[in-house]
Amino acid sequence: MLLSRRRLPLETWSLLIRTIVIYFVVFLIMRFMGKREIGKLSVLDLVISVMVAEIAVIVIEDVDRPMWDGIVPMVVLLLIQISTAMISMNNRKLRLLFDGKPSVIIAKGKINRDVMRKQRYNLDDLMLQLRENKITSVADVEFAILETSGKLSVIPKDGAEESEVAFGSDRKKQHADVEKSNRTLVATGREKIIPINYRYEILPIPLIMDGKVQDENLEKIEKTRFWLKNVLQEQKVNDFKEVFLCTIDHKGRLFVDVNQKRLT
Repeated sequence: MLLSRRRLPLETWSLLIRTIVIYFVVFLIMRFMGKREIGKLSVLDLVISVMVAEIAVIVIEDVDRPMWDGIVPMVVLLLIQISTAMISMNNRKLRLLFDGKPSVIIAKGKINRDVMRKQRYNLDDLMLQLRENKITSVADVEFAILETSGKLSVIPKDGAEESEVAFGSDRKKQHADVEKSNRTLVATGREKIIPINYRYEILPIPLIMDGKVQDENLEKIEKTRFWLKNVLQEQKVNDFKEVFLCTIDHKGRLFVDVNQKRLT
């Protein structure tokens, strides 16, 4: 009696065996797809990975369904992925069709808003990925390219200064920089150095995004809209709505990117 109670039901054994078998099948399929799947997922890779996962779950849950009903479709998906990968290796048009092509978000220090709009890529995404690349200011970027994997590749300008925190003795260097220069960038990007008393490292911080003033960030640096308007007027910008992006970093460098319509 005790032995019969301890025995697992037949359905449970079937479920365990199915889980183990499907696990190894999925593992082998992902291995045969290549290391590219781990490092980067294109649209095709993502679709196939999701479909394989869904098929695996269906086969495991439905113990009355033969496992071949799941294994065969997964093998077919594997063959589709390998075939398209092999063909696209020698056919760039097909490769661009499946993988897409990189998008230049910043070129020569200028933000390309049309490309951002097309890729549904907003300023918060841009600022986040610039920080991940240890870039403290848009003004320090020569090119920023949004790869097909969604990763932002950043090429800094030659001679761009390394980021440093304005604490203690660095504060003196910051004020020395303020007295030295008042730089202007090419085309729509402009940069000016101003003194600030901001003791945080998460910089640059946006002061204007999409023509809207970020009042909470102005409060952090102990500045007002009136001050910001005066600074922008020095850069020949008369309206907040004319500014696509305005940021300030820990050295007090103010970067201004003006809407394209204003320049035409």
